[in-house]
Amino acid sequence: MDKVIIAVGALLIVYAIWQTVQKFRGKAKSSCCGSAEAVTVKKVEDTDISHYPYRYKLQVEGMTCSHCAANVENALNNMPGVWSIVNLGKNEADVRTKEPVEEKSFAAALEAASYGLGGYALVSGSAQ
Repeated sequence: MDKVIIAVGALLIVYAIWQTVQKFRGKAKSSCCGSAEAVTVKKVEDTDISHYPYRYKLQVEGMTCSHCAANVENALNNMPGVWSIVNLGKNEADVRTKEPVEEKSFAAALEAASYGLGGYALVSGSAQ
């Protein structure tokens, strides 16, 4: 019986070492999304807040981890004239835009990234 316990313990140690090596090599499937790659948030070149007169709060459906939040932020920041910051804890995006943006445009950007738009509100700026 002792040999079985030692063998199982040795297998667990080998597996833990293998997982650690995979993680450092960037091959571990550690996110909920099943992706091993780290997602880098796209930096917005124009971060002068005065250039973004419109502000929206979006409720985002389907975000479960920081990897998801980075994907959502990138999807929104890839829209022209958009600067977004995602709050994973609240499942929302604070989005600033240079021009008015329709709800369906935000919904399409999120859907293309495999997320959903659960709510849309214009916080500041003139009505569309």
